[in-house]
Amino acid sequence: MIQFGASTFIWVSPFSTAHFDLLYKVADMGYDIIEVAVEDKDLIDWPRLKQLAAETGLKITISGAFGPNRDISSDNAAIRKMGFDYIVDCLRIAEDVGSPIFTGPVYSAVGKTRLVSAERKQQERNWCLENLHQAGRVAESCGVVIGVEPLNRFETDMVNTAEQALSLVNEVAHPFIKVSLDTFHNNIEEKSIPATIRAIGRDMLCHVQGNESDRGTPGTGNVDWAGIKDALTEIGYDGAVVIETFGAPSEELAKAASIWRPLANSPDELASEGLAFYKSLFR
Repeated sequence: MIQFGASTFIWVSPFSTAHFDLLYKVADMGYDIIEVAVEDKDLIDWPRLKQLAAETGLKITISGAFGPNRDISSDNAAIRKMGFDYIVDCLRIAEDVGSPIFTGPVYSAVGKTRLVSAERKQQERNWCLENLHQAGRVAESCGVVIGVEPLNRFETDMVNTAEQALSLVNEVAHPFIKVSLDTFHNNIEEKSIPATIRAIGRDMLCHVQGNESDRGTPGTGNVDWAGIKDALTEIGYDGAVVIETFGAPSEELAKAASIWRPLANSPDELASEGLAFYKSLFR
């Protein structure tokens, strides 16, 4: 059965030990999962977080935040190494807290948008592939799947569509690297999100962030939710569906995701009404 999650990004950025009361809130709302966005791993008391999750009955999923210094396709070798080390850190954290996945735009930095030559594009892809091959081995040793998430054209020039994500994943050809979907991005880039879900299929779709067309409350925009539900049911998807939006983005995050205005009356309202919508849709 599909389980429902809420990202820490809904309320805060960056998430830290000071925000652990969020677990009680998310559990009280009726969520199954809290998705922890790891902006700075050292801000979080991981043993305490695990303990609180157990106490509140929440599962944890781990998502990444890929700023300019975490770019495995950068032309700067030091930055590529920082990006790879960050992915490894997040995989080990995911293993420790019991997250089956680590999801995000692992291939590049968010906000890196340029028109570059075919040769340059291929070189960046090669650097990316080199790092993903190594990351796949770490992911397997941790028992955690890496979810490659396509982002819309305004946030990356590398992987915008599920087809591009599948192409990259198929080229890496590692069983612990799959595709993760965020319906906000898909709603911009795909002709049909349900058709996209069917094209990826159960074996390759490891995670879904179910976000509205404006990143506001799910069910209030123009995303084809009924079609998404039918497609997920048809392929037998039984992973998570998580709301990820940004209630109080940091300056860097606001710029990367172009969040300039409140997306709901409050983060609490967005999360509680979003969950009610999920439950009416999927159950």
